[in-house]
Amino acid sequence: MRLLDLTLPAPADNLALDEALLLAAEGGDAGEVLRLWELPALVVVVGSGGSVEIDVNVAACAADGVPVLRRASGGGTVLLGPRCLCFSLVLSTEANPGLSDIRASNRYVLGRVSRALGGVIPDAGVEGTSDLAAAGRKFSGNAQQRKRRHFLHHGTLLCGFDLSLVGRYLNAPERQPEYRRDRAHDEFVVNLPAAIAEVKRLLVEEWQPAGGYEPVPLDAVARLVGEKYSRDEWTRRR
Repeated sequence: MRLLDLTLPAPADNLALDEALLLAAEGGDAGEVLRLWELPALVVVVGSGGSVEIDVNVAACAADGVPVLRRASGGGTVLLGPRCLCFSLVLSTEANPGLSDIRASNRYVLGRVSRALGGVIPDAGVEGTSDLAAAGRKFSGNAQQRKRRHFLHHGTLLCGFDLSLVGRYLNAPERQPEYRRDRAHDEFVVNLPAAIAEVKRLLVEEWQPAGGYEPVPLDAVARLVGEKYSRDEWTRRR
């Protein structure tokens, strides 16, 4: 596994980079990677199967200039921005045969992330399908995109994020895990009691990447942005 601590300038480029890392591994041009990134400005990101009209307060986003994008992985709609650390893992199912099942792979990755954060939030655990929470409040949402031999697992870790913004730009989700108990966004999510630099260090210590990732597949990023991530027909397809 290699480490890539990189945030590209445009939000769409960052979504495309995650997919480009998966495609590079699947195509045999690269291997497993841990990527860490943090967007400098707010953006709403809808899951592959999500609905912009249902999940997003489109009027508030338009009024405040918050872009709405769609990623290629599943999961729910999220608000990203400053002090929301994103982590992305590309893992091989051939090297780890037990991870060919999505439920098992979620449990594996989230178990390792919660172990890494044990000194920061010792009562953390997996809730719902792919959340990390403590005392019933969520601090990490996760999603996957899978190919034949590799999968991308990416998630968020809240580290001082302005939680009041979540309810402004996101509607209440249609489908909710039982542990949410129909709570509003700002009553359901919580920040980790740690700064992003510390959380990055803990993740690197847990996953132990052996050096930096290179070359960064920027040509693939540009192609993916042009094909879908920058296109309204991709974002607004649901």
